[in-house]
Amino acid sequence: MFRYFENLIDPFVAYEQVDTPPTRLWPFMLGYSQPFKRVFVLAALMSVIVAAVEVGLIFYMGRVVDLLGGSPAEFWQAHGTELIVVAALILFIRPILQLVDVFLLNNTILPNFGTLIRWRAHKHVLRQSVGWFENDFAGRIANRVVQTPPAAGEVVFQVFDAISFSIAYMIGAAILLMAADPRLLLPLLIWLVLYGALVRWTVKRVGPASQAASDARSTVTGRIVDSYTNIPSIKMFAHGTQELDYAREAISETRRTFQIEMRIFTIMDGTLVALNGLLIVGVVGWAILLWAQGSASVGVVAAATALTLRLNAMTGWIMWALTSFFRELGIVAEGMQTIAQPIDLLDASDAGPLQLGDGQIEIRDLSHHYGRKTGGLDHVNLTIEPGEKIGLIGRSGAGKSTLVKLLLRFYDVEQGAILIDDQDIAKVTQDSLRSHIGMVQQDSALLHRSVRANILYGRPDATEEQMIAAAKQAEAHEFILDLQDPEGRTGYDAHVGERGVKLSGGQRQRVTLARVILKDAPILLLDEATSALDSEVEASIQETLYGMMQGKTVIAIAHRLSTIAQMDRILVMDGGRIVEQGSHSDLLAHGGLYAQFWARQSGGFLNPEAAA
Repeated sequence: MFRYFENLIDPFVAYEQVDTPPTRLWPFMLGYSQPFKRVFVLAALMSVIVAAVEVGLIFYMGRVVDLLGGSPAEFWQAHGTELIVVAALILFIRPILQLVDVFLLNNTILPNFGTLIRWRAHKHVLRQSVGWFENDFAGRIANRVVQTPPAAGEVVFQVFDAISFSIAYMIGAAILLMAADPRLLLPLLIWLVLYGALVRWTVKRVGPASQAASDARSTVTGRIVDSYTNIPSIKMFAHGTQELDYAREAISETRRTFQIEMRIFTIMDGTLVALNGLLIVGVVGWAILLWAQGSASVGVVAAATALTLRLNAMTGWIMWALTSFFRELGIVAEGMQTIAQPIDLLDASDAGPLQLGDGQIEIRDLSHHYGRKTGGLDHVNLTIEPGEKIGLIGRSGAGKSTLVKLLLRFYDVEQGAILIDDQDIAKVTQDSLRSHIGMVQQDSALLHRSVRANILYGRPDATEEQMIAAAKQAEAHEFILDLQDPEGRTGYDAHVGERGVKLSGGQRQRVTLARVILKDAPILLLDEATSALDSEVEASIQETLYGMMQGKTVIAIAHRLSTIAQMDRILVMDGGRIVEQGSHSDLLAHGGLYAQFWARQSGGFLNPEAAA
């Protein structure tokens, strides 16, 4: 039975992805609700039926009170069969109806609705560009992706568990009182108007207050995750107190926003108690007055009393359900600031896969300033022949990394074009472009998974033998065999920690090299690929690098002489432009900026900053 209801909806069902999700709350929620339409209709119907049964039960109890006026023998003879039928309905049919209602809410809607939103939200966020992620805390992004789905699930739950039930219940209560005596409807209507005013006052304030509190919690998460991610720097600079102050500021703001939220609930509770007192006195008192005048039976008084006491108990729950509904809507609205943002870097509508031939790279009049007027690249023109090895040097901010990022299409170029084998990279799919490019970065961060998973990231379908061969070529196999993590996993199964923190810089770099070796892409980008290696290891890795470069088009950002001098051509960048290019010997003979870098070299490194 559980499995039947749990599998009524597949949260991973195929759907049409949109690049620009709705930015308004209800269209956003409606988009995620499409697979649940039939279930939602059935849940609403069951909620109304359950409410009608509850009201009908109170009405029947009033009837029983009226029927008890005669002798027990006469009562049982006249109404015994009726009582047995009603008892059977209460014992068997009523639980089945409520059980179906609960199954739909607890086992079909709640687990699957949150799962569907979490899956689709994560899928949408993963499609965002590198630049998009650089503009926010990873912790805050993750927090919004994690907290929005349960909030949205709670919104849907309250719609069917409380809101539709309570509306149906109050309509049934009004019909019951009107059927007994229309005059009993008057105090209920007065109470409903006042109750509606209280709901409106509460809802108007709790939504914004909840969104502010949710945003404050996301900020706390972002700051705390930022601290934990950079814990080595915090310890190294002894800035624990500073980090606590940084977090305390956000935690204090969270406390302040939560206090405002709770003040609203306190006012609501106090007012609700007074209103419920008015409801009980008004309805029950009037019923007694009608009974005293002979206009109502004892059963009517009993039914009215039971109904108002039930409403008294329900109103607090209804109010909390409504405030919870709008509070969770506030959380959803806050989460939408992340998961409803449009994709800022898209494939062209007619984009096809990159058809790689020889691997020629052509850069035409390329300018990119990240939306500013300065920095980045300025009118760069360059052709890299198939299989050519290019060294790229320059001062910090000269545009080296920007050129590499644009080649990977982490950003769309602002002016000009980049072509690979005469194909504009803006007109091919991003995945196909990057599948043909291997890159080793200076910051050799790894995934918090096993060594095996990290190496196989380069080519998931590689065999164990191919993976180990790549590790051996990267001089990583021996140290990998000696690894053991706190869970007791060893060798290639050992986990490396967040960003590979459990490995040394040199070990991380060698695992990264193994991953790129396994990928075996025809275009190779090296961004200080040996910067984390000591001299002895670097000497052995150089052989690996040169082996990796054979038959590939290579762009290498490097300061080590051993890497630069072996390049077919060296490009010197300054101020976003290529100011010199040629072989190592040609540039030395030219006596320009490269010669200045060379003359001021230190410890086997070119020192571009010293030439400033």
